[in-house]
Order: sequence, then structure tokens, then C-alpha cells
Amino acid sequence: MEHGSYSDLSKSTFSLVDEDHTFANSVRFTLNQDPRVTFCGYSIPHPSENRVNVRVQTTGDPASEVLKDGCQDLMLMCQHVRSTFGKAVNDFKTSKSVRSTSEKSVSESDDDMDT
Repeated sequence: MEHGSYSDLSKSTFSLVDEDHTFANSVRFTLNQDPRVTFCGYSIPHPSENRVNVRVQTTGDPASEVLKDGCQDLMLMCQHVRSTFGKAVNDFKTSKSVRSTSEKSVSESDDDMDT
């Protein structure tokens, strides 16, 4: 839900339900990287409420569009981290299986030398 004025679309507060510090701080960080943003912050009204308020003020662009762009940028960052991590895990598993295979062949050749 957006709380703002119809006269100045560059300043709005957005209430996001079922979100917490994890999402709010990530979106705040992303929005503060945007040169169109003059202020971005968030608050959680009460610890027992599962809601976060995100305040966005821009240089003139509609705050709702800037928030949408920030969420899309955050999604792209998350996809990049996920694919990079997945690749690193696969590389590790591959190198581990290559290492264990080469260790087996070394131990087999050591066994052959013992006989």
C-alpha cells in the first residue's frame, strides 16, 4: 500500500506486508545506490506486526517507479549471487571428485609398488 500525496509523486511511504528487516534493508541499500533517490529509509512500526514501511524521496521521478526499479535491480543481484554460488558449488564438487579419483589412482600405484 502506498501512502503519498497526489500533488507530489516524488515522495511516498510504502507499507509492505509480510516483510521484515531482510527485505527492507536490502531494498534500502539498492535504492540508495540509485542517483534518482534523495532519501530512502525504512521502519518497522512494531515487532509483533509483520509489516515494514519504506520511505522513498526522489529528485522528481515518481517514487513508485523508482521503488519498482529498485526491486527489479535487487532481484537481478539475487539471481547473480545465486548463479555464482551455484557455479562455485559445482566447481568445488567437480574438483573434489577429480581429486578423489586422482588420489585413488595414486594409492593404487603405491599398492602396485609394494608388491
